[in-house]
Amino acid sequence: MKSKNGWILLVMLLSGIVLGGFVGMLTTNVQALSWLNYGQSFGLQSPVVLDLGLMVLTFGLTIQISIASIIGVVIAIIIYRRL
Repeated sequence: MKSKNGWILLVMLLSGIVLGGFVGMLTTNVQALSWLNYGQSFGLQSPVVLDLGLMVLTFGLTIQISIASIIGVVIAIIIYRRL
């Protein structure tokens, strides 16, 4: 049995999220497909600032999950399992 690399799965999942989000963004103005862009956004509303005197670090994270992103992840997992 051939072992699969976890890094390949991670790259494929990230690709599925990005491509799914892109497809969802493209279908926003198409009336029949606008439901693909429906989703939820969560994360830090305002960034966290760490002032070290010499350097200022700003941390922020916002994740937007849409139906198209979920479909992209499912397709990525299916493709990974067939490799």
